[in-house]
Amino acid sequence: MRQGTFQWMKSVNRSIILNKIRTDAPISRAQIAKETKLTPPTVSSNVKELIEQGIVRESELGESRGGRKPTMLLINNKGFYVIGVDVGPKMIECIIADLAGNIVTRTSSKLTVPITNAQFLTILKEGIRTVIQDASINPEKFIGIGVAMHGVVEVETGISLFAPNLGLTNIPIKEELEKEFELAVKVENDARVMALGESWFGNHGKLDSMLAVNLGRGVGAGIVINGKLYHGAQDIAGEVGHMTIDVNGEICECGNRGCLQTFATGSAIAKKAKKMLKECSEQQVDQSSITGKKVYELALAGNEDCVKVLVETGIIIGIGLTNLIHIINPSKIVLAGGVTKSSKFILPAICESIEQRALTPRAKQTEVIISELGDDATIIGAIALLLVDLFDPL
Repeated sequence: MRQGTFQWMKSVNRSIILNKIRTDAPISRAQIAKETKLTPPTVSSNVKELIEQGIVRESELGESRGGRKPTMLLINNKGFYVIGVDVGPKMIECIIADLAGNIVTRTSSKLTVPITNAQFLTILKEGIRTVIQDASINPEKFIGIGVAMHGVVEVETGISLFAPNLGLTNIPIKEELEKEFELAVKVENDARVMALGESWFGNHGKLDSMLAVNLGRGVGAGIVINGKLYHGAQDIAGEVGHMTIDVNGEICECGNRGCLQTFATGSAIAKKAKKMLKECSEQQVDQSSITGKKVYELALAGNEDCVKVLVETGIIIGIGLTNLIHIINPSKIVLAGGVTKSSKFILPAICESIEQRALTPRAKQTEVIISELGDDATIIGAIALLLVDLFDPL
């Protein structure tokens, strides 16, 4: 499917109908008309075109309510596909997934620094070409490309303004990919993409609002309100890693002191553990081997100092989340990223910290969970970037 067809499918009525089928399938034409307030002729004519287009299919007959059994409608999830890209600090991963987020094929390419914008774009394009070739899918079946990019992204233009892990600025990702592949392209900050992926594919039900926080090499978040990402006035909404926790704390890479990121990343956990283990002469641990993952393994093995480090980290994350509960008041908070693999120790501390600090009894009960999408949360979110426009453009 080329951009022209994609734009055709984005008409408001069609998108209302598509989203209704997506969320409530199997559903009849009559139910759609009743629940969306569209006229039956409008629903019938649009559904007819959507079936001809191949994005909607009919299923078995529904239950009769006194007349002829209605034909039920479903999204034809394998009718079209989306290309998803996750640009990490050391690798570009590409997938092709159907409209339900099921991954058909995937590939990855290594990134090494220093690297130029031109070199980066070449690797990015080659990765996308490879995954398309591996899938052997009719090119007309692709509705677009979603790109999750770390750093600061200008969403409207699809330009990566600053990619700190690569040391690059002003990469025209959207322009270059649309020119190369003749498909609609959406580029978004990776933490916000992860939040969108959770909203669409995380099995959280219908929520008015969700906060998804990525705790890994850095700390970032995405805010989803009524199914849509909230960007803020200058596209920096979700930079929770640079929330000040301690004005006298360590200097963060952003230049400020005591940011949440200086406490809650894998490297911050490792640094704190090294200091604590060094101070305890009875501990026989190779300092050079200490990583965030190693701290968790030592904690599992019964090392009390490592347990203490993880619990204290959870308390601090809980303080940060309490601040966000007071500001955003989300229905649910979802945590993802490498640090959450230590959830056995940090999650109870996070919840206890919120319980002690939140203003109201209901705020204290804000649900905080670990993502079930695991390491694929971000790249699945890249798929959702295109699906939002397709199913819910309002």
